[in-house]
Amino acid sequence: MKNLSTKFHRHSHHHTQESQNQLEKEAIEEEQEQQEEKARCEWDFSLTTIVSSGNNNISNTPAISDALGVIEFDQTNSIIATGGIARKIRIYNFKSLFAHENTSQNAHEITCLDHARACDYYICTPAKLSSIRWKPRSDGRVLGSGDYDGVVMEYSLERRIPIFERDEHGGRRVWSVDYSLWDPVLGASGSDDGTMQMWDTRCESGEGVATVQPGVGRSAVCCVEFNPFGGPIVAVGCADRRVYGYDIRMTGDPVFVLDGHRKTVTYIKFLDNVTLVSASIDGCLKLWDSDNSNVIRSYKGHVNSRSFIGLSVWRNGGLLGCGSENNKVFVYDRRWGEPIWVHESNPVGRDGCGGGFVSSVCWRQVEEDQCTLVAGGSDGDLQVFQGRRKS
Repeated sequence: MKNLSTKFHRHSHHHTQESQNQLEKEAIEEEQEQQEEKARCEWDFSLTTIVSSGNNNISNTPAISDALGVIEFDQTNSIIATGGIARKIRIYNFKSLFAHENTSQNAHEITCLDHARACDYYICTPAKLSSIRWKPRSDGRVLGSGDYDGVVMEYSLERRIPIFERDEHGGRRVWSVDYSLWDPVLGASGSDDGTMQMWDTRCESGEGVATVQPGVGRSAVCCVEFNPFGGPIVAVGCADRRVYGYDIRMTGDPVFVLDGHRKTVTYIKFLDNVTLVSASIDGCLKLWDSDNSNVIRSYKGHVNSRSFIGLSVWRNGGLLGCGSENNKVFVYDRRWGEPIWVHESNPVGRDGCGGGFVSSVCWRQVEEDQCTLVAGGSDGDLQVFQGRRKS
């Protein structure tokens, strides 16, 4: 006699497995929806301070000579340095931008300052600056820079003079500089000459350690970042639309290649040891898993087709910040592909960019339930935003 009960139980088990898989899928989708909803509604942001260049005119035409290209907090998150077209490194004490908090009765009042009053001091530089970076283990006393003339320099903030100069990119613009935390004697620079060069910061002339040509056809290297968590990896973004990761102990071949942007990669940032965020003039940010070189998520909403608009990640809260060519500041949550907050700096013209654009951003890397984002514009203005996690 045939065992009909066995056949019945097999079919029943198969049906039960399908139902379980469907339930698991629905549970995952529901959790994703909850995470996205939480990302959309979790934060309140407000503009607290504007530091004006003082050169804005009635026609609202950006003061090109004051355009800010880079903003950096020091390791203590108490000092801000800015650089750009004005050939000046400006140094600000973060607390001085919030001196009004003790006396103001209105929590939403915006403090308006100018650079002359807000800036502690400035250092004149011989060329326009595209990148600055605080040197590790210098106790905030040394700041490195890369400029439009292809020169890497370091400045003593105590003496307010240059103390190091390296000119190995053949006069081609240096887009990015950074320092390694894994090997603190190493610095790196990326340039229009199509190379990423690593050098020894202990040598007066910056003895070359390695020269890497990552892009196809010597395409420009637009961004360089060492793993800030102390690993031996350096990430390099190029005009060939790719991001390359190299082990600084052996730079012959990349350990990963991130390929997914449609145009030049302008910024690359580590969110954690293996997760990176890139920006491109294709108008989107991308979140990557460097272990398998896969895109985790893309972020769209800002406008970016030709300019460097800044990119910064707040690692404690998983937030991404960038500028936009329609003069807006955008904040994304890593869990959701659309912006969770947008701020328009100034009215724009009919072409969508008549009022300039937001050209640089930087998160303050402290706390978890409140955050600070500083943005700079092509008009030379600094804006300070504060965010608080909703209870």
